[in-house]
Amino acid sequence: MPLRSDWSTKNCPVARGVDIFADPWTVLVLREIFLGNHRFDGLRDALSIADNSLSDRLRRLVEAGLLHKQPYGQGARPRVDYLLTDAGRDALPVLNALSQWADKHTPSPTGRTMGVYCTTCGTAATSADWCTHCQRPLTAETTAWERPQEPGILIALGSAPAPRANPENTQS
Repeated sequence: MPLRSDWSTKNCPVARGVDIFADPWTVLVLREIFLGNHRFDGLRDALSIADNSLSDRLRRLVEAGLLHKQPYGQGARPRVDYLLTDAGRDALPVLNALSQWADKHTPSPTGRTMGVYCTTCGTAATSADWCTHCQRPLTAETTAWERPQEPGILIALGSAPAPRANPENTQS
């Protein structure tokens, strides 16, 4: 018996988006990858997630076209970096909006919030996808996050590697 329905072919765009983003681990994996954590072991350690659960989420994100695998290193066991595709990078406003909504409507145990900043002008963002101060889009290249556990430290998301020219040709 499947755990949930498949909404990937529904006419409603909200249903199709939920098909990808409704799983909490999926959103947290994307958060880590935006922060520059691209390797299986690093993701597993940062999220305290079981290997099989992480493998499943990464496989789904690759199949959905949000991530692609880029091999690195030599050895008997293949190693890959999980990098954002254009579709994955376009998911940034979803994460920004979720963070901003949660900061506004759910209590933080420490009282600290996650700041979303425009690196073009240095202003805290009040929108998930657009800097209302300098009138520029918030992209991975122009956004920084200030995590609640690291106040005062901005993490530039643009430091995450860009996708290769043709990720479809990357081995799975």
